[in-house]
Amino acid sequence: MGPRWYGLSYVLAALVGFWLYRSLARRSYTDIGQEKVADFITWAGLFGVLLGGRVGWIIFYGFKEPHEHPWWMFEVWKGGMSSHGGILSLVFVTFVLSRRWKVSWTSIGDSLCVVAPTGLFLVRCANFINGELIGKPAAASLPWAVQFPRELLDTPVGRDEIAPRISDVLQRPIGDIVEIIPRDAETNRVLAEFLTPRHPSQLYEALLEGVLMFAILWFMRTRCRVPRGVLTGTFFILYATLRIIGEMFREPDPAWAVGSWSAGQFLSLFMYGIGAAFILGGVKTRHYEKADRCD
Repeated sequence: MGPRWYGLSYVLAALVGFWLYRSLARRSYTDIGQEKVADFITWAGLFGVLLGGRVGWIIFYGFKEPHEHPWWMFEVWKGGMSSHGGILSLVFVTFVLSRRWKVSWTSIGDSLCVVAPTGLFLVRCANFINGELIGKPAAASLPWAVQFPRELLDTPVGRDEIAPRISDVLQRPIGDIVEIIPRDAETNRVLAEFLTPRHPSQLYEALLEGVLMFAILWFMRTRCRVPRGVLTGTFFILYATLRIIGEMFREPDPAWAVGSWSAGQFLSLFMYGIGAAFILGGVKTRHYEKADRCD
C-alpha cells in the first residue's frame, strides 16, 4: 500500500502547489506569468521532486542496503525517496528553467520554496499512514503514542526479540503480519500486546516541516518586503533546523549515521551553508518582486 499513498501525496502536492503558485503569480510575486505556472510545476515535480528524490535516496541511502537484483534502483514501486535529494534537485531545475525562460532564478525559486512545505506535509502524512520511518519509543502514558508493525522489521529489538514471539503466537510469517494490514481482532490484540508505544514522528515532522514552515514563509512572502533569494535561504535554514528537531523523535535510519547524528540530521547541516549563501546574495543585490517594490 505504501507506493499508492506516496503516489496520492505527490499528486495532491502538485495540485496544491499549482494553485498556490498561480495565486502568487497573479499577485506578481514571481517573474513567470500565470500561463507558465503549469509547465513550471510539471518540470519541478517530474525532474526536481521525483527524479531528484529518487537519485538522492540511491546516493544517500540505497547503496547502504543489500539488494537482490542489479536493477534495484529502478524499482520505484517499492518506495525510496529522499527529501534532501529532491530539494537540491529543485535548485538545479529552477536554475535551468530560469535560463531557458530568461527570468530571475531567485524569483521563481522563492515562490516555489513558499509552496513546497505543503508537499512535505502531504508526504509525511503518507509516511504515517504507511507506518514507515517510525518514531522512537514513548511513554505508554503518552495520549498520542502509536504502535507501528514496521517495528518488527526496522528495529534490531523488533527483528530479533519481538518478531519471533509474535510469529509463534499467530503461527504466521512475520512478513505477512507486517505487510498485510491485520483485519482480525485476534491479530490486533496480539500486536497491541507486544509492540512498543512510539512517537508519531511522521506527524511531528508534518507539522514542523509542513504547517509551521509554510506559515512562516507565506507570511514573509505576502506581508514582508524581502529581497529575492532571502526566502530561498530561509527555506533551507528552516528546513534544516526543523528536520533536525523532528528526527530527535524518529528511530535512527539503519543505513548510516555520523556519531550521534542520524543520516537526515547530518545531511541537513549542509543546508545551513546553502541557506546563508542565498540570504547574503539577496541582501547584497536587493532585487525585489513587483509586488514588493515601493516605486
